[in-house]
Amino acid sequence: PHNILSSQSMEAQGLRRQLVRGATVVFVTAGYQGKRFILERAAELGVKSVVIDHPDSWCRHLASEGVIAKFLPVNMSQSSEEVFQHCSQLVSELRDDGLTGAVDAITSFVELSVPLAARLCEAFGLPGFRPTAVDMARDKHRTRAALEAAGLPTPRNFLIERKEQLDTAGQHVGFPAVLKPVSGAASLGVKKVQCNQDLHQCYRDVVSELSSLVVSSGALVQKDGSGNGVDAGEVINLTVLLEQYLDGDEVDVDIVMSEGEWRYAAVSDNGPTLEPYFNETWGLVPSKLPKERQRELKNLAVDCCKALGFESGIFHVECKYTSSGPQLIEVNARMGGGPVHECNRLVWGVDLVEEALFAALGIPAWPVVPTEPDVCVAYTFVNARKSGRLVSSDCINDLRSLKNVVWALPLVHSGDEVVGPDQGLPTWLCLLVVTGNSQQEALDYVLSLESELPV
Repeated sequence: PHNILSSQSMEAQGLRRQLVRGATVVFVTAGYQGKRFILERAAELGVKSVVIDHPDSWCRHLASEGVIAKFLPVNMSQSSEEVFQHCSQLVSELRDDGLTGAVDAITSFVELSVPLAARLCEAFGLPGFRPTAVDMARDKHRTRAALEAAGLPTPRNFLIERKEQLDTAGQHVGFPAVLKPVSGAASLGVKKVQCNQDLHQCYRDVVSELSSLVVSSGALVQKDGSGNGVDAGEVINLTVLLEQYLDGDEVDVDIVMSEGEWRYAAVSDNGPTLEPYFNETWGLVPSKLPKERQRELKNLAVDCCKALGFESGIFHVECKYTSSGPQLIEVNARMGGGPVHECNRLVWGVDLVEEALFAALGIPAWPVVPTEPDVCVAYTFVNARKSGRLVSSDCINDLRSLKNVVWALPLVHSGDEVVGPDQGLPTWLCLLVVTGNSQQEALDYVLSLESELPV
């Protein structure tokens, strides 16, 4: 019954899981290998998963392992329209394959594949994001315009399409400011600008960096000489935006929306980013901010999602609580990456993978949440302190045996070249995730482990 499905109870959650079992869900690209747990969780829920990805994807063998039902290779280096047409043909053919049957949902947990998943949902009349909403969220300039139209706080900004606009942009926005691609990801091509002279140099640096990016496994990465990946300019808009620099505390807000309203919203703290590149450092769940500030941040995050035209789904929203109140950084129309799933699961008992599957299938979502956190979690992305070659990652692996260490995950391998802040965007060496009885205990613990690493 719909009244039970739309309620917040363990009975309703159990009923939702029953409805998921046996459903055929198409995942548009699998992302990096660390996202394997998403497909494994889908398998546990009884989903018949079909993955569409480049022929050399790491997940191509998962069907033989029983994790997914089918892997469908598509040459992702084609034009966007060619990829869309090929994917449409493959989805159409599934109804007659005798294995999966007709598709019940199409989704993606990969930032750069969300627009394609939205187009496919629209084409096949399936639940999912409207392409116009996704496109606005992916384009930071259009996001700002939508927020301004909705009467929401919006930092000063200027779209720079050619270098001759730099002086005008600087005069309009003021300094300090932030230069960023309108549809980038993972802080690539993002840089703090202190003055007009700095703006001209940063613009040259950012344009040069963006020209060296490729899309590989659904992520923006630097070219490594292997020939893998598609030039980023062929996939996303690399025009840059100059935006007012926002002071204050940065947070993430993880949101579950269903039937036009938020059903779950959890605020987590972010440590100061490494400027001028804005590389992420540490995170803390739940937030230590005063409850009133958390409420304001949740309200802004939800209102921004609605202003962009979203009604249901999972969102990872980045905000700051500035000296003038809460401000949006960006809306990601997907579950957050890295430790986001694990943090929400450990702290609040909310499985964002299953909530995303509910939304993709058009099933009302409303997770059961405890009144107090089950545990406190802190994590840190350990940034390289200097450039050079990593001799060994044994010191990272050794942390796994320590009490309350959830993850000690190397992000580079022995022998890899790494970049320190003296030469550019610092390389993430590893991801550490720990638990504690309080926020401060968890944060102190993870930062002490980081400080002791000889890297």
